[in-house]
Amino acid sequence: MAKIKSVYICSQCGYESPKWYGKCPSCNEWNTMNEEIVDKSSSTVQKTKRVSTYTRPVSINSIDTTDEQRYFTGSKELDRVLGGGIVKGSLVLLGGDPGIGKSTILLQICNNLGNELKILYVSGEESRRQLKLRAERLGVNNENTFIMTETDIEVIVEEIKTEKPDLVMIDSIQTMNLSALNSSPGSVTQVRECTNLLMHTSKGLDIPIIVVGHVNKEGSIAGPKVLEHIVDAVLYFEGDKQMSYRILRAVKNRYGSTNEIGVFQMTDKGLTEVENPSMMLLSGRPHNVSGSCVACTMEGTRPLLAEIQALVSTSGYGNPRRMSTGYDYNRLALIIAVLEKRAGYYFSNSDTYVNIVGGLRLDEPAIDLSVAISLISSLKDVPIPENALAFGEIGLGGEIRSVANAQARINEASRLGFTKIILPYHNLKNVSSDTATLYGVKNVREAFEAMLDE
Repeated sequence: MAKIKSVYICSQCGYESPKWYGKCPSCNEWNTMNEEIVDKSSSTVQKTKRVSTYTRPVSINSIDTTDEQRYFTGSKELDRVLGGGIVKGSLVLLGGDPGIGKSTILLQICNNLGNELKILYVSGEESRRQLKLRAERLGVNNENTFIMTETDIEVIVEEIKTEKPDLVMIDSIQTMNLSALNSSPGSVTQVRECTNLLMHTSKGLDIPIIVVGHVNKEGSIAGPKVLEHIVDAVLYFEGDKQMSYRILRAVKNRYGSTNEIGVFQMTDKGLTEVENPSMMLLSGRPHNVSGSCVACTMEGTRPLLAEIQALVSTSGYGNPRRMSTGYDYNRLALIIAVLEKRAGYYFSNSDTYVNIVGGLRLDEPAIDLSVAISLISSLKDVPIPENALAFGEIGLGGEIRSVANAQARINEASRLGFTKIILPYHNLKNVSSDTATLYGVKNVREAFEAMLDE
């Protein structure tokens, strides 16, 4: 009986080794080396079929891009994240937690594009009957959407070459397998090689392919990190499954910006677009309650208003607690240190909690001032006026530093009825507003006093 050969492959970077390591020698991650069974005798004979894409080198000036075409998905929010639609010949990876809405949005794309394009939907997780039942619930009904329940990636590629659809969807890449490999579906090798084969097919036939990817417990796409390097765009669905709102964010996009987000709401009829996310995030604000301040952040070209809540209470232990939801913990510790050292607001004996309402995750430095004001408001138990808004970056010297896109932030705040806007002093000379009063401030204490000034 032939001896079974195995190698250990890092699930993060794809590093291969004949022996196991507790820490990957390549990326220095712990407990990522997984055993994979290989058969060298067969792997050298069986070669994965590739779509022939060889072409002679040409001058870059002679390449014609006038016929560049994007498929509009029928969803303005999704098209915004993709950079204007699905590019022909692109490979898009869509990830997110279970039940977040990945398969739902794919079927809705089928419904929007099925009247004009031929779509092949490949599922390795559901039967045809299950897909039909879900399609009926979502109102998907067209003749150009074809369902295929298959997990052999070579069979799927042959079907794509034969039928030549305009758009292909794979749900999900973790269920696909390549028969030439002995490892199980979802393993590092299978995920990498199946995606690589799909990439060659997409580029060779100029057919866009959308691939669904599961995430692991850390929240990243399951499989090797090289998976995200192979594809053209990586989209993540964010949001709490207990809440109805979903945020679609691009972390990689070769054909557009990675700063745009799309906001959706999950209903019994599928995902619906939220055209005014600022209004949605500010709904249900408490009245006359301390520790609440509105911030304005930029997500790509879109200004977005969000409520920041802070709670400062006396600690019953020697070491006060510091917790943040949707905001960087280290940034929170830095702001607290600046408030104590530069502004004279002391949190040493108090538990401090910060929350971004609506499940958002904000990391832009421009929301520093709103976080600081909400902390001071809770510490002093002084409510912030409901018509007030603040934005600005806080430096280690306690100064308020200027931020970009100040006029766009002011316009969005004015549109939603805010009449008092606290902003950095150095931004004041380049902005204006017809409906709101602008207060340019130089430090944190001055900002809080201006917030309460009538």
